[in-house]
Amino acid sequence: MPGGRLTDEERRTIAEGLAEGLGYGGIGRRLGRPASTVLREVTRNGGPEDYRADQAQESTRDRARRRRPERPPEPAAPDDGDGRDPRQLREFEEFFTALLERQGLPRMAARVLACLCVADSGAATAAELVGRLRVSPASVSSAVNFLEQQGMVRRERTPGERRERYVMGDDIWLRSALAALRMNEELIAATRRGVEVLGPATPAGARFDASAEFLLLMSEALHLVLERWNGRRGEEWGVGPPRRPPPGCAAPPGLREGARPPGAPEPQGNRPP
Repeated sequence: MPGGRLTDEERRTIAEGLAEGLGYGGIGRRLGRPASTVLREVTRNGGPEDYRADQAQESTRDRARRRRPERPPEPAAPDDGDGRDPRQLREFEEFFTALLERQGLPRMAARVLACLCVADSGAATAAELVGRLRVSPASVSSAVNFLEQQGMVRRERTPGERRERYVMGDDIWLRSALAALRMNEELIAATRRGVEVLGPATPAGARFDASAEFLLLMSEALHLVLERWNGRRGEEWGVGPPRRPPPGCAAPPGLREGARPPGAPEPQGNRPP
């Protein structure tokens, strides 16, 4: 039954699905359960390579015997009203957290960011995050510091109040793209330096040269995407010219005002996009 505990038979189905190479979504459809449930079960019991149905069943029994008295019901995520299903919201939040982890975010930073993402306000106080995630204030503080360094979260303070609010902002992926552009520019400079040091005629130098060419194309493509996005937002919101990058997230040198990345070739004729 969806939402209930997994049975021994369901765990065998999971093991068979993993052996067949099915993804979590495919296994979940077989069971009639969300993919996030399958993901948690497999992650908790050895991962996709070492998952064993009988061992998972025994581990579950052991955990049940050691389980502490039940805690109060988990508080709802900030701003998750409007008749939305709390269980579906929690499952999506867990799924999105796992996705952010696979993209490279540390576990706690992914949990905090996912919590902010599902909140209509995109914001929460430290106390709200501690209560929602059931972790220590120090864990939340470390995660917020990391996200702030990445430009994904900012701090705000309501006038007259001492408590800070951590705000995700609607431009989070724009900031991420700008950070990727900055990193790409640094990689282009480093690979070109590698060509100079190693010599373009050597195998290693040729490899660096090809890498620089590819990274340059990446910068061009990302810059065009940002230009198109800013133009679209200008049309939709009727604000005229494309918006400037958010404060603290200016585009890298050579990528402002429609300029091409350093060293980019001039456009030729009807060059395909």
